[in-house]
Amino acid sequence: MKAQKAHFITSAVNSEGFPSESYAEFAFAGRSNVGKSTLINTLVGVPKLARASNTPGRTRLLNWFEITPQKGSPVNFVDLPGFGYARVPREMRDAWRPMVEAYLTQRKTLRMVFVLIDARRGAQKEEEELLDWLEEVEIPACIVMTKSDKLGKSKRKPRAVEIQRQLGLAQPPILSSSESKDGLSDMWRIIFSLASE
Repeated sequence: MKAQKAHFITSAVNSEGFPSESYAEFAFAGRSNVGKSTLINTLVGVPKLARASNTPGRTRLLNWFEITPQKGSPVNFVDLPGFGYARVPREMRDAWRPMVEAYLTQRKTLRMVFVLIDARRGAQKEEEELLDWLEEVEIPACIVMTKSDKLGKSKRKPRAVEIQRQLGLAQPPILSSSESKDGLSDMWRIIFSLASE
C-alpha cells in the first residue's frame, strides 16, 4: 500500500503552531531510534518524507504530514518527539512532555496513537507509562513492534505474546518491519477503519 500523495505540512513546538484540524490524525510515538520516521516513510512509500536519522532525539518538534491514500479520504500523520535516551539537554526533553500532552489531549481529530516498541528490546518503563497515561485520558493506542525482522522467525510471535502479557493487551502487538513490509497492511486497515468514523 502506497499513498497517492504525501507531503509535509508543518512543525510545531506548542499548540499555537498546531495546524487547523482538517482530517483524521494518527500519531506515532516511541523511544528515540525506534524507527518512527522510517515506519512513516515505509507506510506511505515515500523514502524521505519524514526525516530519519541514526542520531537519537533528532525529532524535536511535532511534525505533521498530509497523506492521500490510494482509496479513501486524506489523513494526517503526526511524528512525535522520541523519548528515552535522546542525547539532548534534559531541559529540552522536559519541555517536550507538556507539548506532546497538549497535542494528545487537545486534538479532536486524533483517532489513535501508534506506540512503537523495538522488537529486540521489548517494552520498557517509558512505554508502560505512556500506555497507562493514554488509557487514563481515553486515547486509543495500538502497539507496533518495529524491526521485527531483526529477530529470528521463531522468536517473533513469542516476543509478541510476551509483550502482550507484560502490557495486559487484549490482542498481540503488530509485528512490523520496514525491510520486509510486515505489518503495514494491518496498520492501514486500522487507519482506514478509524478515518471513516
